Amino acid sequence: MFSVTFIKRPILAMVISLIIIVGGAVSILVLPVAEYPDVAPPSVKVTATYTGANAFVVENTVTRVLEDKLNGIKGVIYMDSSSSSSGKSNITIYFEPGYDVDIGAVDVQNKVSTASASLPSEVNAQGVIIDKISPSIVCLITINGDERYSADFLSNFVNINVLDEIKRIKGVGKAENLGEKKYSIRIWLNPDKIKALDMTPMDVIAAVKSQNKQASIGRIGSAPSFHNQKQEITLTTKGRLTEVSEFKDIVLKYKQDGSLVHLSDVSEVRLGSEN
Repeated sequence: MFSVTFIKRPILAMVISLIIIVGGAVSILVLPVAEYPDVAPPSVKVTATYTGANAFVVENTVTRVLEDKLNGIKGVIYMDSSSSSSGKSNITIYFEPGYDVDIGAVDVQNKVSTASASLPSEVNAQGVIIDKISPSIVCLITINGDERYSADFLSNFVNINVLDEIKRIKGVGKAENLGEKKYSIRIWLNPDKIKALDMTPMDVIAAVKSQNKQASIGRIGSAPSFHNQKQEITLTTKGRLTEVSEFKDIVLKYKQDGSLVHLSDVSEVRLGSEN
């Protein structure tokens, strides 16, 4: 019935088509943003670091432990996780659309705190990071330099001088240094030399930890003291080592003839990236 009318009156059909086209174009210009629903589910990311562990160890000792505790959180749709050979464990928890992500982050924090007793001490020492994240990267910033600056230097420059400033910007949920290379002292042990000295890698680790720490050694003149003591002096030590040469001079063992075995005698010590 309607089709016959438009076939007999083509001009009317053209006018109605133009009205529909113009009306659609005007509607696009005035359509409010609120008409587009936020379909991306809110999410929270849990990040833990197990320095020196491979992906298999991280998966079994960190990622699975956290996943077991995170199960059952209200409003969660699903989770995905990854474990890397650099010692990183990443778990992203996705909530139902419209769910308050602030409440979700608190629930995740509470669950993670109950898992701390089951995590390796090295992981607890560095802390488990919980972030509310955007479903996609909003902005990428690239920093480069000339041949005077290495990739390790630029990465640490960003961590120290740039990253925190970006995080303080209003509206920024998370800022991350992609391809991060933190400075660290790299030590390559010579197994033959270690064995000849009747030592193990754990002996070396213990020596490095004991001679590279910040410790309080007390005061001179503190109570109980002489009645005429009028001055109190706080003693300080150098604390943590900062130079490669200082690490090389770490004493590992005293020989029977009185000579010392230094870290440089059984290993190669260099400044490099953490992973």
